[in-house]
Amino acid sequence: MRASVYPEEARHAKEGQEFEKIFRMRSNKKSGKARGAEALAAVIAWAALACAGSLALAQTAPANTAPGKTAATTIELPPSPEALVPNAFDGWVAAAPVQALTDPAQADAAHADALKEYGFSFGALGSYKREGETLTLRALEFEDASGAYGAYTFYRPTGWPKEQIGAGAASNKNRVIFWRGDTVVDANFSQAGPMSVGEMREIAARLPLPAGNKALPPPILDFLPPQSLTGQTTHYAEGAAGYAGAGGVLPASVAGFDRGAEAITANYALMSGPATLTIFEYPTPQIARLEEDSIRNYIKAGSKAQPPWPQPLENSDLASLEVRRSGVLVALVSGDAVPDESHELLEKVHYEANLTSIPQPVESEIARTGKLLFGITVLVGVGAIVAILLGFFFGGGRALYRVARGKPASSVYDEEFIHLDLRDGAFDLREDGNQERAAAPGPHPKG
Repeated sequence: MRASVYPEEARHAKEGQEFEKIFRMRSNKKSGKARGAEALAAVIAWAALACAGSLALAQTAPANTAPGKTAATTIELPPSPEALVPNAFDGWVAAAPVQALTDPAQADAAHADALKEYGFSFGALGSYKREGETLTLRALEFEDASGAYGAYTFYRPTGWPKEQIGAGAASNKNRVIFWRGDTVVDANFSQAGPMSVGEMREIAARLPLPAGNKALPPPILDFLPPQSLTGQTTHYAEGAAGYAGAGGVLPASVAGFDRGAEAITANYALMSGPATLTIFEYPTPQIARLEEDSIRNYIKAGSKAQPPWPQPLENSDLASLEVRRSGVLVALVSGDAVPDESHELLEKVHYEANLTSIPQPVESEIARTGKLLFGITVLVGVGAIVAILLGFFFGGGRALYRVARGKPASSVYDEEFIHLDLRDGAFDLREDGNQERAAAPGPHPKG
C-alpha cells in the first residue's frame, strides 16, 4: 500500500483501520451465534444420516466370525444302555452290566439286514435275576416310530394274543414283545407270572419318546380297510429282507423294493373265507404303474413264473387273486375268499393325495428390504425436521432478541455496509473502546 505524505490522511487512515477492527470483532461476535446454530443443525443432520447408514449395514451385512475362533464341532455320543433297560426294577437285579448294542449284527445276527432296513440305531441287552428266576430284556431303538413298528411286526408272530403295553404288545407263554415310541422291547421270562405284564408296563413307561415326525407311525397303515381286519396280523416292511422274513405273499424281487417300495400285509376274515391283503406304496404313480404290470404278469405266469410262487400264493384260490392300482398304491388280494368278496375288499383301497402347503416365511427378502429403506427414509426425514426446527429456534430467537433491542431482525446490512464518518464532527476512538466527538479541525496547514 502506498503511504500518503499528508498527516491528516494518515490520521484518518488510522482511524479507519481501528473502526474496521472493531466492526469485525462485533460482526464476528454477532454472527457467531448464527453460525453456531447452523453448525449444530448440520451436525444433527449428518448424525441422522450416519445412524441410518449404520442401521442399513447392521441389517444387511452378514455376521463375521471373530478372528481366531473356529466353528465348534458337535459330537453326538450314543445313549447309555441304562436309558433303555434299567439295572434294577420290581425286584429284578441285573446279573451283569447292561450290554450296549451298537451294530445290527450284534443285536440280531440272523436278521441284521432287516434291522438295517428298519433303521436300527442303538440297543441294550440286560440279564436279570430274582428269587431263582431269570429274565432277558433286549431293547432296540430305531430312527423313528415307523422303524420300531416295523420291527415289532417283524418279530411278533401272527396271531399272538394282544397285551396292553406301550403302543402295541403281544405275548405267548414266557415271551412278551412290545413297542413304544421308537423302541422295541423283547422280554423272555424263565417263568412268566401274573405280574409279568405289569412289570413290562413299568419298562415301557421309562422308554424315551421321539419328537416331531419321528413319533408318527407309518402312513401306509391308513390305507388298510378296518372292516373284517383280523387283529395282530399286520406286518410292515421297508425293504426286501423285512418283507421276506415276515412271510410276504410275493417274492421280494417282484415287489420292487429296489425302487423305494414300502409294504403292509394284513389278514381279513371275510364271510366266504380268509383273505390276505397286501398293499405296496411307491414314490410316484409312474413307478406304481410299472410295478402293477410286473405283479400282474407274474401272477398270470402261474406255474411258469420265475421265481416260483411262494407258499401263500400256492395256497390261494386262483380266481380270487387280483391286482389293482390306486395312485401310488398297488394292492394284491389273495386267499380263499370268493372272487366277489376279494374284489370288494380290493375296491376299498383308495389313495387320495393330501396336498400340504409348505409354510412360507412371514416376511420375504423384498418385504424386509422395503421396510429397511422405509426406515432409513423416516430416520433421515426426522433428522431433517429436527435440524430445521433447531435452525428456526436459534435463528428466530436471535432475530427476536435483536428486535427487542430495537435493531433490525437481520444483521446482514450491518455486515455489508461499513460507514466511517470522516467529516466535521466525526468521532474519535478512545483507548477504552468508546467513541467521542472530535474537535473541529483547524485550518489546513497548507492553506
